[in-house]
Amino acid sequence: MKPKEIQELLDFIAQSGLEEVNIETEQFKIAVKKHAGFVSAPQVHQVAISQPVAQPLVQQVQNTPKVEVPKVEVSTVNSAVDNLITIKSPMIGTFYSSGSPDSPALVNVGDDITKGQPVCIIEAMKLFNEIESDISGRIVKILVQNATPVEFDQPLFLVESN
Repeated sequence: MKPKEIQELLDFIAQSGLEEVNIETEQFKIAVKKHAGFVSAPQVHQVAISQPVAQPLVQQVQNTPKVEVPKVEVSTVNSAVDNLITIKSPMIGTFYSSGSPDSPALVNVGDDITKGQPVCIIEAMKLFNEIESDISGRIVKILVQNATPVEFDQPLFLVESN
């Protein structure tokens, strides 16, 4: 394998999100591993093999220490969060908290809202769509900043139901 091909392979692996890749042919063997916490380029080991792999080499590869990737633990949700309801974006567009830059926000944290009350505006293809609440309650948290893009079904507000 030529150095340019190896570099292209490394670039592809870096962009793919894979943590580990092993490639073995009759001519060479390549093992690429990303190490958690490092910001350096992955290490590549190239071994020329003229004959089939002998048993001691296989044992050496199997005995290579494994790098433990830290696990993300999800803590349990406390009961105070159990009664929170999420208002989600019904479309893709740009989130606006008010009808114009000069007017105040339609809702703020701590405001009581009712079903059918406008809570924000989402601009999609030069059309400004007023988004109404489908629940009644109190705004606990606004999850999106003004004038930022939002995706379909993205959480916008956390509401404590009445």
